[in-house]
Amino acid sequence: MNYPLRTIQEDGDAAHRSVLILDQTRLPLETTFVRLQTLADAAHAIRVMQVRGAPLIGATAAYGVALGLAEDIPLETVVATLAATRPTAVNLNWALERMARVLQKSAMTGWRELAWQEARAIAREDVAANAAIGQHGVEILKSIAAQKGRVEVMTHCNAGWLATVAHGTALAPIYAAQAAGLAAHVWVSETRPRNQGLLTAWELGEADVPHTFMVDNAAGLLMMQGRVDCVIVGADRIAANGDTANKVGTYLKALAARAHGVPFYVAAPISTIDFACPDGAHIPIEERAAEELGVAGMAVANPAFDVTPAGLITGIITERGIVPADQLASVKP
Repeated sequence: MNYPLRTIQEDGDAAHRSVLILDQTRLPLETTFVRLQTLADAAHAIRVMQVRGAPLIGATAAYGVALGLAEDIPLETVVATLAATRPTAVNLNWALERMARVLQKSAMTGWRELAWQEARAIAREDVAANAAIGQHGVEILKSIAAQKGRVEVMTHCNAGWLATVAHGTALAPIYAAQAAGLAAHVWVSETRPRNQGLLTAWELGEADVPHTFMVDNAAGLLMMQGRVDCVIVGADRIAANGDTANKVGTYLKALAARAHGVPFYVAAPISTIDFACPDGAHIPIEERAAEELGVAGMAVANPAFDVTPAGLITGIITERGIVPADQLASVKP
């Protein structure tokens, strides 16, 4: 698939480097790019969700380290500033830990250039990992299509190329199916309260993939009616036991899928697996502001994520293959 836009890219020469990001708070109504020139710019972009999706957050954080070092800000301060932006997406800390580890092994005089090189590597590896996820995941869709002639997939939130450097995670198998000539239709849920499902619908429309935008609470009914063959969602953090955090509402879809015998898959790169986190109870759940709901003067519960227990997950689609949720040790780096 040819992606019409890049979510993140370097700009400028060696003396005046910056990073261009697609401002996802303006989509799908307006296509706007924002230039990140400082550590503060990068932290703001992550915090207010100008960039979103665990893999893209990780790549942005890596470039944020390079920007911070270019300002002569101490590495410890750079890492701490970026780490404080979003608590749930593990790719953020994964990227920061990798950047710090690589930089601390080298002489400080070469840190600036090395930081740009490593950020580039993280972005490049995300592209390759997501392409591989697509190739593994499309086998699921091929199997369904071989029996039914077409495949009906449901997804939640946005885990397409907008949430990554390229290809996407949950949508990567869909794009691979399109490239293979499979007839696939996607049920896209709103994903309240932020409505990231609109981004998925926009993406699929740009790619000419047949899709239907649905209200979140229609998911159970559609499964009951036999109109969904499988569910594929992304992830912001996967615990070592396979419990998975994704945009709030994912857990309810997993429950409905189990009730109606619909396979439920999570697609994510191995960098999203937090092997230091024993289970879902230890995943921090981000609470967003009441203003995002458009209300004031009342108590509000606005968790950004929920946790789907491993027992509800048919398999986790990684760049190394499809793994049972309770066997993640087999893909541990």
